[in-house]
Amino acid sequence: MAMTKIFKNGNSQAVRIPAEFAYARSDLDVEIERIGDEIRIRPACRSLDQLLPKFAAFSADFMADGRGDNQESKRDVL
Repeated sequence: MAMTKIFKNGNSQAVRIPAEFAYARSDLDVEIERIGDEIRIRPACRSLDQLLPKFAAFSADFMADGRGDNQESKRDVL
């Protein structure tokens, strides 16, 4: 178990997250909640607001020729 310290940052408390627990991105929104004496931090659920504009950026002929060699193989029925 790693140890770290809390400190004041303006009117808030802050915690230094050790490198071995750091997220790969630094622009990540996180959710924080208290459960008993634990504080849990996790990535926030992403909004789907930006999804439709990303789909709209595809050209009209996107995948017109299908998936090419990336077809899924047949699977055995369970």
